[in-house]
Amino acid sequence: MTTRRPRLLRFTILFSACLMFSAALPALAQEGEAPVPPALTDESVVGVMTRAVDEVIRPGYRRFQASAGTLAETTAAFCKAPSESSRKTVDDAFRQAVADWGRVEIVRIGPVIEDNRFERILFYPDRKSTGLKQVQALLQKANEADTDAAAMAGKSVAIQGFGALEFALYGTGADALMQAPDSFRCRYAAAVSRHIETTAGQLVAAWDAPDGVQQDWKHPGPQNPVFRTGKEAITALLGILVHGAEAVRDQRIETFYRNGGTARPKSAVFWRSGNTWTSIDANIEGLQTLFDASGMAGLIDPNFVSIGGNIDFVLKSLRRVAPTIDADIEKAVSTPEEQQKITFLLVNTRDLIVRLNGEYGGAIGLGAGFSFADGD
Repeated sequence: MTTRRPRLLRFTILFSACLMFSAALPALAQEGEAPVPPALTDESVVGVMTRAVDEVIRPGYRRFQASAGTLAETTAAFCKAPSESSRKTVDDAFRQAVADWGRVEIVRIGPVIEDNRFERILFYPDRKSTGLKQVQALLQKANEADTDAAAMAGKSVAIQGFGALEFALYGTGADALMQAPDSFRCRYAAAVSRHIETTAGQLVAAWDAPDGVQQDWKHPGPQNPVFRTGKEAITALLGILVHGAEAVRDQRIETFYRNGGTARPKSAVFWRSGNTWTSIDANIEGLQTLFDASGMAGLIDPNFVSIGGNIDFVLKSLRRVAPTIDADIEKAVSTPEEQQKITFLLVNTRDLIVRLNGEYGGAIGLGAGFSFADGD
């Protein structure tokens, strides 16, 4: 008690200060005249789109493919010779793959939404526990066909991604993985991890094809089947950020914690493995990397650079807090100090959405009435 109270007090002061600073930020972008929207010609956005593709999206998928491959290899090795050491190697590889997926997960557009690839990697939120029930039934039946990674693509998406893998490795009954080599449950986990790697490889191939999606993203124009104008292209890029921030708030946090509501810690993504905040922090990092590395702020009137600075400040504030929250979600939602941190994330992700959708959108000429929430 003597150590927790001062820590709680310090965070309360920090929390309040950040909220006050956040409330004051709009004034920095609104002083004087309104920013002059840029001419969003095809040429003016080529650099931004090219950096987004070549410095963020493609490298992100490559990192994810690599870590998914490591996860598949370590899981297979653990199945053959279970030990404390090989188990820790799997845990570390799982955490890394979750983080690498989280950074690029925000890109919910393009090849990842084709052929249900997104759901094949992560079937979440699973509000009706469809995936859980299917995985439990699969483990109960122990059909050898379900340990074939090559055949997994033809099965339900709920049994072939991170959710299924996490239950196999960390869910009820997972302690038995240490008792004997080559158990059905472990070989199923190895097949799932290999299938995740295969799906990641499909995404890498789709984005690396020189005449494919990267060509469409880098060169908007009248003959482009995806983006006919530079404005369409930059709108889509902004949409990734807005919808990514919304997903962090609505689908990652509010699925298990709402202010004034009943907490549901077992609805949190990756709660079994203790990687909830690993995933959420990676999502936020992905948003910050895309905004910064693409140079989106460079499209704003130079006299109003504070708009981009404010967005970056909020993202950095979110990243400072997310990794400090207790990995035990049941403790996080029931401890006052941790509750304040989660509330901080909810307040500031909402603020981030407003700044991206309203301030930045208006500054690049999308119009005062523009809103992704309205379906524009």
